[in-house]
Parts: sequence; C-alpha cells; structure tokens
Amino acid sequence: MKNITVIGAGTMGNGIAHVFAMNGHKVNLVDVSQDALDRAAATISKNLDRMVLKGLLNEEQKAATLANLSTFTDLKPAVTQADIVVEAATENVDLKLKIFRQMDELAPSKAILATNTSSISITKIAAVTNRPTQVIGMHFMNPVPVMKLVEVIRGYATSNEVTNAVMEMSRALGKVPVEVNDYPGFVANRILMPMINEAIYTLYEGVAGVEEIDTVMRLGMAHPMGPLQLADFIGLDVCLAIMRVLHDGFGNPKYAPCPLLVNMVTAGRLGVKSGEGFYFYRPDIKELEVAGNFKQLK
Repeated sequence: MKNITVIGAGTMGNGIAHVFAMNGHKVNLVDVSQDALDRAAATISKNLDRMVLKGLLNEEQKAATLANLSTFTDLKPAVTQADIVVEAATENVDLKLKIFRQMDELAPSKAILATNTSSISITKIAAVTNRPTQVIGMHFMNPVPVMKLVEVIRGYATSNEVTNAVMEMSRALGKVPVEVNDYPGFVANRILMPMINEAIYTLYEGVAGVEEIDTVMRLGMAHPMGPLQLADFIGLDVCLAIMRVLHDGFGNPKYAPCPLLVNMVTAGRLGVKSGEGFYFYRPDIKELEVAGNFKQLK
C-alpha cells in the first residue's frame, strides 16, 4: 500500500500524513480549507526540522518526506489512486458518515477505508459504504510522529485480510498496533475518558483544586501530566463528545459527563485550542497557571 490519502489537515491529520510520508509513502492530504493545508505543511516541515536537529533525520530524508506530500482541496483527484484512505476529520459522527459515503463512491474498489476516530462505531461508519469488509479503525495517538500506539479497530464486518494488512502496515511505520473490537471508546478512551471525567467531578465536588488533583496523579501514579492538563491538551470539546458516545453507547449513568465539563465547553473554554481551560495558555505565560476560581463551584 504505497498510495495514501489522508482526509483532514488538523493536528491528527497532519501528523498521520507526516508519518506516512516519512516512511516512503506517497501521501495526498485533503482539506476543504487551503489555509488549513498550508498550516499543516508548515507544521510538518517544522517538525521535520526538529527531527533533523535531534539527529533523527538528515536533510535529504527531510526533503524526500516533503516531496512525498501533496495537498488537495478536492477529494476526487486525491483518492483515485489510493490504496488506503485515512479519515482524520473532526470527531463528529454526521461529518464522518458524509465523508465515508464520498470515500466509498470515489476511491478504487480495492482501497481500504480507515478512520482515525477515537470513539465512534466502526460498524456504524462501515454501514454507509458498499465495502464494510474493507472499513477499519486506525486510532493514532497525539502527537502522531512521537507516540507509538495505534489502536486497530475491527468493525463487525471487517475482514481478517484487511485487519492483517493494517496491522502489518502500522508496524512498518514504526508503530505498535493493538487489535481491538468495536465497542464504545474502544480501549484507550473507554479507560482514559472516565478517569478524566472523574477528575473533573473531583474538582466539581470540591474535593481538591486543579493543581492538587494533577499533582496527585503525576506524582502518585507516575502520569506524565495530570488528567486536567491532559483534558486541556486533548480539547474539552473532544472529551465531552467521547463521554457522550460512551454514555449513549452503554446507557450506563457512570459515563454521564460532569456538568462542569458541559458548562466549560458551552462557555467556549476548550483548553489549549481556545487559550483557556483548567489552565491558561498564552504566549506570555511561561508556567502553568490555573484559569478561574474552581473552589466555589458548589
């Protein structure tokens, strides 16, 4: 599978494109926004520069990686020769279903259709195509060029051949693929998001403050960052969307999103992407600073 199309030029999409291009694949990166594509190309170039500085790549390898990358605002010419199409659009089920209908119509009949969704049902996505045996989940971790894990999610109809091919390709990218079945949240987010949600409940109920909660989990559980900082990094809107998938999928009240999380997303406090979540994120702030007074919540 040499010809790769990646749909979506955001954080995940440009990281996925980076990894494929760096490993010798011809990559077509697609987005409706030319500005998004330009930012993605600049981000990939900057990240390759960092790798050169660290001695992980040389200038020739950087140049070859960039030469493997092409950008498109039109899906049709970007998928006509694709061996695999990886969708990395926003975590919105209606948007993903629309994209998969288009991918199914335009991509070669032999092409594998993959999604980078972190929680949405692969079976539901596959059902809108005429090739459900060739639909699979490839959930990369952020930042994609650094993180080794890829969750490979089999839908109800995904074939063994497609699963094995994607597992093998993931290993060839230098990743560690883990095969999982298609249930809400898969493995990573079924475990991670309820922990983050519980940390937010712990704050909401006044058990401890933002810094205290994150310190306990960093120093007591050896997490590289606390759950509230991690939520900011992921995006509080993404955390809320995944909790709603878990809640709707299992019908279990233990997955109900914390009201504080709902309120923060409603208010536009989304974490790093908006400049404010549980902490402030501004160029002038050198150290983490708690955003707002969370001690008077109840």
